[in-house]
Amino acid sequence: MIVLGLDTCLASCSVAVRDGECVLASAREVMARGHQERLAPMAQQVMAQAGLSFDKLERIAVTVGPGSFTGLRVGIAFAKGLAAALDLPTVGVGSLEVLAAEADGLVFAVVDARRGQVYLQGFEDGRALMAPDALTAETAAARIAELSMGRPLTLVGSGAPLVEALTPGVAVILAEGADARHVARLAAGREPRPLKPLYLRAPDAKLPA
Repeated sequence: MIVLGLDTCLASCSVAVRDGECVLASAREVMARGHQERLAPMAQQVMAQAGLSFDKLERIAVTVGPGSFTGLRVGIAFAKGLAAALDLPTVGVGSLEVLAAEADGLVFAVVDARRGQVYLQGFEDGRALMAPDALTAETAAARIAELSMGRPLTLVGSGAPLVEALTPGVAVILAEGADARHVARLAAGREPRPLKPLYLRAPDAKLPA
């Protein structure tokens, strides 16, 4: 199955096209803003590198959050538009699950959510141990200790240093964004569904009174 994977949820823009276990092409740029301007050209670049036209795709996959409100909306809107134009199914994948795919065994994806919080989700060999949640670093560290029960673990994501200070001795993988290669791989084995953003809290921006 040829799947186009997309991620704009966090501090990078990532696109990959995958055929089964083979990554045909991928691109990734670290960026805090500007996903909307870069996503379409990056998708065109990746498809050209793979030697494919868009009509060869069989599925569109995209991260649906949690993450930047603007970023995840950019990715979902692009995926919906492209899927509608090509009459293709879509699959949404959680950004924390994609981050956790960077390591094996017991893994906790931790994203700096600002405002004194992190987004947290734990996995063991790909199986979710908890639902994604927005927590203080202290509460996240306590949840990790409860679920890990002293076992070796890996923290992955931009929020890992915030929690590492409270859980010394763990392995850490810093990641500014989710890798679209994992997005495409995870989506290939799932049933297509309408895309729905995953918000864990209200947006930082406030409408004027």
